[in-house]
Amino acid sequence: MEKRILFPLGLALALFAAFPASAECYADYKAKRNDPLRLHYGVIELPDNACADRSAAAEAIAPRIARDGWQLLNVMSIFGEGGLSERKESAGTYFLRY
Repeated sequence: MEKRILFPLGLALALFAAFPASAECYADYKAKRNDPLRLHYGVIELPDNACADRSAAAEAIAPRIARDGWQLLNVMSIFGEGGLSERKESAGTYFLRY
């Protein structure tokens, strides 16, 4: 009887442990629009698959900001939730906009 209970419990725990913990990550970036030239600095939340490096982040950011006519210039950094407050004022209206 004990084996019937322990096996499903052990299987459920193994499956739960197989899924990686999801930690939020963010990036700060610079973008531009032409005619007339406009620049902005922004902060954006990234999907988990874009947190590994700047090129993955750029692939996630570029299409999201392009919907409003912005062209990504540079991904400055990737950071965790702890870095949000220090960037909020600088990003202004582009703080978590996209």
